[in-house]
Formats: sequence, C-alpha cells, structure tokens
Amino acid sequence: MKLFSYILVYRRFLLVVFTFLILLPLPIILRTKEAECAYTLFVVATFWLTEALPLSVTALLPGLMFPLLGIMPSKEVASVYFKDFHLLLIGVICLATSIEKWNLHKRIALRMVMMVGVNPAWLTLGFMISTAFLSMWLSNTSTAAMVMPIAEAVAQQIISAETEVEATQMTYFRGSTNHGLEIDGITESVNGQETNERKEKPVPGYSNGAGKISSKMELEKNSGTGAKYRTKKDHMMCKLVCLSVAYSSTIGGLTTITGTSTNLIFAEHFNIRYPNCHCINFGSWFLMSFPAAVIILLLSWIWLQWLFLGFNFKEMFKCGKTKTVKQRVCAEVIKQEYQKLGPIRYQEVVTLVLFIVMALLWFSRDPGFVSGWSVLFSEYPGFATDSTVALLIGLLFFLIPAKRLTKTTPTGEIVAFDYSPLITWKEFQSFMPWDIAILVGGGFALADGCEESGLSKWIANKLSPLGSLPVWVIILISSLLVTSLTEVASNPATITLLLPILAPLAEAIHVNPLYILIPSTLCTSFAFLLPVANPPNAIVFSYGHLKVFDMVKAGLGVNIVGVAVVMLGMSTWIVTMFDLHTYPSWAPPISNETMPSQAPMF
Repeated sequence: MKLFSYILVYRRFLLVVFTFLILLPLPIILRTKEAECAYTLFVVATFWLTEALPLSVTALLPGLMFPLLGIMPSKEVASVYFKDFHLLLIGVICLATSIEKWNLHKRIALRMVMMVGVNPAWLTLGFMISTAFLSMWLSNTSTAAMVMPIAEAVAQQIISAETEVEATQMTYFRGSTNHGLEIDGITESVNGQETNERKEKPVPGYSNGAGKISSKMELEKNSGTGAKYRTKKDHMMCKLVCLSVAYSSTIGGLTTITGTSTNLIFAEHFNIRYPNCHCINFGSWFLMSFPAAVIILLLSWIWLQWLFLGFNFKEMFKCGKTKTVKQRVCAEVIKQEYQKLGPIRYQEVVTLVLFIVMALLWFSRDPGFVSGWSVLFSEYPGFATDSTVALLIGLLFFLIPAKRLTKTTPTGEIVAFDYSPLITWKEFQSFMPWDIAILVGGGFALADGCEESGLSKWIANKLSPLGSLPVWVIILISSLLVTSLTEVASNPATITLLLPILAPLAEAIHVNPLYILIPSTLCTSFAFLLPVANPPNAIVFSYGHLKVFDMVKAGLGVNIVGVAVVMLGMSTWIVTMFDLHTYPSWAPPISNETMPSQAPMF
C-alpha cells in the first residue's frame, strides 16, 4: 500500500523515465533515421497526451533529441522554432491586449445582447453571437471569462425577479402591495440586487490558468446565490447560459486564422510544407469557415435551447405582446451594465479603428477574386504576409498616445512630462502566450525532422492502400479521430501531432492535401464533451450549475453537428473555393508505382 502511494505521488516522473526506456529498442534495433525520428515522435506524443511534462517543455525535446540522434544539426533545429507564425501572433496579442485593457470587448458584448431583446431564447442567442464575435479576435479563454460573469448576472437577476414577482403576488392577495416591483420601480429593485452581481476579474489573454480562474469564480459563487434553485426551469436556464457561452467561444474561433491557435498552426505548417500554394490566407480562410461557423452556431443554439428549455416557436416569434416583469428586469440589468461603462472613450475609438484597419488589410492583401494591395510589392512576391499587417498595427499600439502623464512642480503647477501609449510592454507580456509559441515551434521542428529523416515518406508509403477507400470515408474517419483525441489532449498538441501524419497520407492517396487537412483542423476545436477538454469548458463548469453528464450530453450533440457541417462544407462550397477534386501542382508529385487508383470523392 505504501509502495502504491509512492507510485501515485511520483507517477509523472515514472511515466517520463519508462517512456524513454520502453521505446528505446526502436532506434537501437532498427538503426535507421526513420526509426530514430519515430522514437522522438512517440516520446513527444506520449508526453503531450499524458501531460507528464508541461506541453511547452515537451515541445523542446526535438531540439535535444534530433542533434543527439543525428537527424538534424542543432542550429537547424533551433531556427525552425521561430517562424512567420510567431510574428503574426505578436501582432494579434497587441490588439487583444488593447481591447481588453480599455474594456472594448465588454462594450461590444453588451451592445450586441441589447440588440437581440430579452426573450430567453433570443437572449441566449445574443450571448452566443457576441461571444463568438469576440472569440474571432480574442482567445476563447479570455472571451469566456469576460462574458460569463455578465451572463451569470443576467441569469441570477431573472431568477430573482421571478421570486420577487411571486412574493408580490402573495402579498397582494393578502391585501398589501410592494411598490418596489411596480413598473416605475424596476430600476430600484435591480439596484437592490446589484451587490450580488459578480465582479469581472481581468484575465490575461490566451491563458491556460483555468485553475486560477476556477478558484476565483468558485469563491464568487459561494458568496453569491449559492447552488439552490427555485424551480427546475431556473436550473435549466443556468445550464443553458453556461454552455452557450462555452461553446460559442470555441465556435467563434473557427472563423479566422487568428481566432484559435490550431488555425494558426495549420496555416504555418501548410505554407511551409507547400510554399508554392498561396491559397491559405486570412481572407480565404474566413470565406471558407465563416458559413460553417454560422451554421454550427445556429444549430447548436437550437440544440441547447431544445435540450434545456424546449423550443417554443410561438413564444419566440410573438409580436406586439407586452413584456413580462422578468423580461423588463433582464433588460434593465443589461442596460445598467452597459451604462456603467460610461460614454465611449478616445482609447476605445482608436483601438476599434486599428482593429478595423487590421481586418481590412488582412482581407484585401490577396482576396483571390480581385487584385489586392500586395501587387504594390510585385517586385517581391510572397514577401508581405498576414504577419506583416499584424506587426504594422501591433507596433502602432506602442506608439499612439493613450493619456498624458503629469507631475506637480515645486510651485504647485501640474505639467505633462510624458505620455502613456495604448499598451505597454509589461501589459503585452502578461497577455503573450509564450507557452503556445514554444509549443508551435516544437511542432515545426518535429515536422522538419520527419521530412529530413524520411519518416514522412515511409508513412506515406504505408498509408497508400487507404486510397482504395472513398475520400469522404477517409475524411470522416480522420475527423472523428481528431474530434475524439482532442477531448483528452490539448487542441494545439493534437493538431501539431497529426499534421505531419495527415499531410503525407493525402499525398500518398493522391488527394488534394486540403481535402483532409481542412476538416481535421476544424474538428480539432470540437472539444465540447468534458470540463477538462478546453479552458472555456472549465471556466463555465466552475460556476457550479453543471454536472459532467450535462456537458457530455450537450457536447455530444454539438460534436455531431460540427462534424456534419464540416462534411457538408467539404462537399459543397469548400470544394469549389479550392478546387479540391484535382490533385494540385503545388503538392509533391506521386510516382505511378506508388499512386493508388483514384477513389471517388463524394
């Protein structure tokens, strides 16, 4: 029993040691470069899946093992750890830092919720749309952490309003009235509940510190309304709000290359492996993924609404009917939250302008259907990328003044001596996800090692018999495999691990690599089943409204919806956009000896 307790305490240390030892016969017996690279690949994959070591620490192993095994020199390995992706990430984090510092994200979220009305179904859709929109530009973690306190405050005010309405009715029948609940007194009633609202905590962007977030929110929950509900419907509404925020923060990230780290990893890996293909950029990705994200968001809203509160079309689309007290209180809470922000400030306006300029420059660089501004630099084709735009706008955040810094002279006069920019380097550092940057660099090193050692070609040859299957079956299998794996492993680790395998698979069966890589990349974000699957799930789970079974039940439906919509897109508009039915000239040619017979597409 004592031995078992020791094993339990030192389980991560033992897992690391035994993983190296158990897999060691692979390079010793075979003595080939492919086997040595496979040894590194299996070790890294094991540590990424089990998280025996931190993900970013595991990502450094190729830099240690490749030189020692003679696969790549240390200088070459080190050079692939910093790519164009990292410059793009730096620019995006500058934008995210300014947005969150000046509360522009909160203003956008509240305004969008105010626009959709106070009907519970439409209110949920409003939260989902605003959360998804913010997640297009911010990390899903910080988006969920920002929106969830607002949504929780609204949900608790609705419950409080219903309780007070019932109490008022009971008092009325006894011969007295409570003027605090009359229409003119709604504001006072809401203000009376203000002390019970959650206070939003600033959360650094792209943070994986779900434990810290959870502990703060758990403390707030215990000091607030607690875990008791007046009716089952109240409990169901709280569950609906939580899952709506969590899932929409993930779905929104699908729409842009910068929306989630998995999209960035795919874009950089693809552009490095296929440098002659200039089809993946910010504009093309948005046009490809935006319809899919909208469909997934709407179907997920319908599914969650039906699962927890039912779907009453008559109630949803009623016109001209007087709002209930509950709905008025709900609208008042949202309005008060918005009014607390005050009038829009200069810093918010500048951040919004830079945000719009960055998006427009991304879209117009090389739209595809017309010439973009990149033709102005036709002498250097391919030199300017999305990271060029991100860096340009990112540097402006350190340059544009936000406010003056003043000091008092000995004579008592207040004079300005300097100015503070929109963001400072210290603020940027607190938001910059250095762990993701190192993780992605490790993935690039692993991919290069597979190429240098010949492991990619070996995998391609072994997978070539799959070419006899219909392509839609291969896509479905890979999508389901990725969706299952990402529930238990981190999304960046999953995509980083599978890209060097799926790309050779597509080449081996003589199929456009985008046909397999795009659905696999999108499905990597479908981590909806478990609280530990991604940080937004953990954030909303920490509020105490959900059980694991609730998330599994709801997440299974959203997973099915996501995979189905991706499969639909691959057979309709995505095929047309990228001409996926033909094997492209920018992909490596396949010899006739190894090329399998062409399988039907869809």
